[in-house]
Amino acid sequence: MMQELVIKSYGDLGFHKTIGELIKEHSENKEDIREVAKRLVDLTRVHDILDLGCGYGWFEEAMPSGFRSIVGIDCLDANEQGFLSVARKIATHSAFKRVLLPAPIDMEADTFDLIISAYSLYFFPDVLPEVHRLLRPTGVFLIITHSASMMEEGEEFFDFSNVRQVINNFSAENGEHILRQHFELVTATDYINSLVFVKEEKGDLAKYIDFKREFISKDVSPVVVKAKMIHELETRGMMKFNKNDRIFVARK
Repeated sequence: MMQELVIKSYGDLGFHKTIGELIKEHSENKEDIREVAKRLVDLTRVHDILDLGCGYGWFEEAMPSGFRSIVGIDCLDANEQGFLSVARKIATHSAFKRVLLPAPIDMEADTFDLIISAYSLYFFPDVLPEVHRLLRPTGVFLIITHSASMMEEGEEFFDFSNVRQVINNFSAENGEHILRQHFELVTATDYINSLVFVKEEKGDLAKYIDFKREFISKDVSPVVVKAKMIHELETRGMMKFNKNDRIFVARK
């Protein structure tokens, strides 16, 4: 069920990238969250990187060059070419592995200086023992995740229990507690943000809702949600949507 949800939501690579640009355009916080995350890690000490739920290499697009190796793990074959095209620019060796997480990862223990999970850990929180095994003693596990309140504007009108169940697998609110079951040192940094739409931008709002349609459809028809949110935007003239995220850094 989770694999089907991921495939339907992220399988259209072009649309996924379009939504990334849309989020950037409508964000109140104009600082790239990847830049905030990178400042939390001493990249001069990083040689080998593993990205869990790597997608098309979104995080790697913001990384400097000079790494020894980068491995991306994702359940979508469609992301392989995009990920490798980015990874090859910044690392001497790069690889993509198609794995549906959580699952055993066929690599030796203590292999990576940096393991990344950007907007993905709520899909496979049970992978944490493998992360601990694969991370070097001085390594860093870097996670970016959503706040459980990300659906609060829509929940004024709809019950999104199934969406909340996915996010609550690993969220800004419960992430530290979950990580401390596997890691000795955990820190958290908040990234405060809202997505802002004015009524002339209802087309962009419609696209954003379309991107969430597979999640939404478990609770309410996406058509109904989109019609209601666009009506509210036209009535109010402007709407803000919670886009607060949290960055966790975990060490053994």
